[in-house]
Amino acid sequence: MFKRYSKITILLVAVCVFFSVDIANARADEVVVYVSEDQVFSEPILKDFEKEAGIKVLAVYDTEEAKGTGVMNRLIMEKNNPQADVYWANEPIRAVVLKQSGITMPYISPNAKDIPDDFKDPEGYWTCFSSRARVLVVNNKVSIKPSSILAYTDPQYKGKSVITNPLFGTTTVQVASLFTIWGEDHTKSFMDEMKKNGVKISTNNGESADLVAAGEFDFSLVDSDDVISRIRQGKPIEMIFPDQKDGEAGCLLVPNAVVIIKNARHFENAKKLVDYLLSKETEQKLAFADCAQIPLHSGVKTPSDLPKIENIKFMKIDYTKVAKKLQEIQAYLKEWVGY
Repeated sequence: MFKRYSKITILLVAVCVFFSVDIANARADEVVVYVSEDQVFSEPILKDFEKEAGIKVLAVYDTEEAKGTGVMNRLIMEKNNPQADVYWANEPIRAVVLKQSGITMPYISPNAKDIPDDFKDPEGYWTCFSSRARVLVVNNKVSIKPSSILAYTDPQYKGKSVITNPLFGTTTVQVASLFTIWGEDHTKSFMDEMKKNGVKISTNNGESADLVAAGEFDFSLVDSDDVISRIRQGKPIEMIFPDQKDGEAGCLLVPNAVVIIKNARHFENAKKLVDYLLSKETEQKLAFADCAQIPLHSGVKTPSDLPKIENIKFMKIDYTKVAKKLQEIQAYLKEWVGY
């Protein structure tokens, strides 16, 4: 998943050399954070932390081209000479990979206490917060609304559905998660039946949502922020959380994750930043931001168009198993897509 971005990573490191100069001379009242979450959403949070904690934040953000893997690969390259103190990942798989690579260290934040155990490493190496959900975006003209991802195999939607290329992004995580909870035979059967039912493959979740909004397809499985942003723009679509009935698996949540880098130069400041990111206050800010992320703490105030975690049935998955499966199914997914 990450090796194909090696050239981009080298370019990113070259472009960011000037950051290394500042990082190498970082003072005691500073903290260095590498960030995969979109800068437009993460930077305001980090600026607020600066003001409230009196700690200067030196942030290195991923580029759009690197798609979240640039700074992670940089962390791997810097393993023997770490420059970062904290890594803010936009999904937990990367946090798992870094733990397995021996790059992070455990820290159990007091603010993680009320976050469900499903979203925490039991040894404290990573903790999740503020999540996107994998939801169905459905055009308003559709009379019989799908309520499950199994609608992809339903003959009534033959040729009327679209899905983002499963080799990339959260769709890859979705498929890998299905492999861990359904098993190989069931998941491959689902993927085969989906293809036989005429599913269209798009380049990204935004394109999928736009195709549904334009009426070219009835529905798609995308990230919740892609749907909410378009509903707020007045697009004729609806957001449906899939598989919420008894006996169904629930929808997949894709939360942010935060870790502390082993041998962090500013360990005490790193702990303060982690505590801040895992707070209910930060989750509320991200809920009301345009990214519309779902707080993992219960009882956090959210916009009226964003459901609370306690009202969502979500998939019970092991992110460590998902990370392993994600690597194992790459050849299968390339074959499925037709590469």
